[in-house]
Amino acid sequence: MKLASFNDHRIGVVMGDRVHDVTACVPAALDTLPAQRMRWLIEHWNETRLQVESIVAAGRGSITLDSVALLAPVPAPAHVFAAPVNYQKHIGELGNRAVSKKGRSAREQGFFLKAPASVVGPSEGITLPRGSQRRFDHESELAVVIGRGGRNIPRAQALDHVFGYTCLMDLTMRIEPGTGEEERSMRKSFASFTPMGPWLVTQDEVGDAGALRNSLSVNGEVRQDANTRDLIVGIAELIELVSSVLPLQPGDVIATGTPDGVGPIVAGDEVTIEIERVGRMTLTVREAEQMAPRPY
Repeated sequence: MKLASFNDHRIGVVMGDRVHDVTACVPAALDTLPAQRMRWLIEHWNETRLQVESIVAAGRGSITLDSVALLAPVPAPAHVFAAPVNYQKHIGELGNRAVSKKGRSAREQGFFLKAPASVVGPSEGITLPRGSQRRFDHESELAVVIGRGGRNIPRAQALDHVFGYTCLMDLTMRIEPGTGEEERSMRKSFASFTPMGPWLVTQDEVGDAGALRNSLSVNGEVRQDANTRDLIVGIAELIELVSSVLPLQPGDVIATGTPDGVGPIVAGDEVTIEIERVGRMTLTVREAEQMAPRPY
């Protein structure tokens, strides 16, 4: 099943070119916190799935997909974990701009955090700091969405905790050797630097996520093209790694890492990510309207 957040954080099931509004399955009490609706639905999926399916089967609340504004499928995750350097060919690709040294991968380094407020959906696009002379790069990633929380989850049981998958771009402001050497999490947490979407596909529909083609293009030019079978640390091990540090919660997002081919984007570009059996989304890059008081 494909689940989407759209318009004013309503919840929909995407089927073909239509969206079936199933927001009624979520308690009305969340109308004051609409961005939390999807997290609630994920946590209570076992109790609500039949209700969701009945609404879809009845055809109630069906509207055309092209008439809605798609938001991030999980608009307000409690955590966004990310794996650094998790494809062999990406190691060393950035030269003296790289933060990871001596060929270290996600297995040695663990994970880093991206700010949840950096999450956006396809309709919102990517916004770069106004007037910046820094380099901003795209990174194409498969994202895992946690369905059942837990602590110290062994990898043999890890996939039982997966709700589904979505496409994610990890946008990054690169360091400038000898000058800007900001922390990784900050450089990756500007508003709009974690686009997700176009929807969340449940695990049962995706099947084996360890062999999915992952590609990204800029203005029609393919920049990244790889397969998740080449992950250094696979999905189950990533869940084991993160949960060994702190408890995972329903709706948490784990970005699994980017393959080689990362490169710069500028205002006016159109960036498209496509992951097999998960989805395809295109985002427009623009410059912020206002100059920040502390420019980058």
